[in-house]
Amino acid sequence: MHFPTDISLLFDACRKALDLASQLCRHHERTDLRQSRSRLRRLKRQYHRVRKAKHSTSKQEEKQQAQHQYMIEMHEQYLQEALSLIEKVRESVAVLRFVESHQVIAKIESYLAHADRQVDQIRRRVLWGEVIPHGEKVFSVFEPHTEWISKGKAGVPVELGLRVCILDDQYGFILHHHVMEHQTDDQVAVFMIQESQKRFPELNQCSFDQGFHTPENQIKLRALLEHVILPKKGRLSKAQLLHEGSERFIQAKRQHSAVESAINALEVHGLDVCPDHGLEGYKRYVALAIVSRNIQKLGAIIRDRNRQRWHPAGAKAAS
Repeated sequence: MHFPTDISLLFDACRKALDLASQLCRHHERTDLRQSRSRLRRLKRQYHRVRKAKHSTSKQEEKQQAQHQYMIEMHEQYLQEALSLIEKVRESVAVLRFVESHQVIAKIESYLAHADRQVDQIRRRVLWGEVIPHGEKVFSVFEPHTEWISKGKAGVPVELGLRVCILDDQYGFILHHHVMEHQTDDQVAVFMIQESQKRFPELNQCSFDQGFHTPENQIKLRALLEHVILPKKGRLSKAQLLHEGSERFIQAKRQHSAVESAINALEVHGLDVCPDHGLEGYKRYVALAIVSRNIQKLGAIIRDRNRQRWHPAGAKAAS
């Protein structure tokens, strides 16, 4: 998926709605959208004009105002062209509703709803100077569940997708995972342990990142686990310093780096890009990647055991 902007999302929604509606019109031998290609070219031409319009870098206020006014005019023309296209598609859909299946019509209307939202947000942001709340934004017309993920990593300030929380054991097998929809790490810590203990009742220790810490999580996790390795954020009290400085805490925390290897392995086994569609397709693809990783891990263990059985000296030297 491309980097989402208001104008690009509006173009995507208009393009798909027009394409589907024009296909139906041709199928039913209607001439409502016979000029669909011409309309799309006009919209695309105006989209590129808006995309290339930039804020002025001049220190002169007059030039800044002139460029700002130019950008407003370009956006108004773009919106006018988009609204004309949306209205034409709606007129066709109103007629096709009586001769076409509800599922196809609903798909076109979903794209029109995306277009209406983007028109409203462009007006509010560019023409009226409002700041659009993050909760109102959608980052993909085709995959509306996509979230804006800011990890603060150098070189990768922003990622688009869904977070996945995983729990692996001391041997590197992934025991449980959870696709996080509008959730943060601290909201799934207790849930992950509860769900994992249903399958593995002997689970009595777990190491977490600082992002999972809240005072409530510390209390609830200690009730579920014998040993909780959950570093606290911020300044530590003397009791917390003693606790996090203990030998057991430090050893368990050092082992936590193994989960980073599991995350990287999942990306190698298919989770770098999800080619499936929809939220259910995404969840299915995540599960298949985890199964693939566990099978690969199991194969590596069997391979090493066979190597040690048939070549014990070579295996010892290699290790």
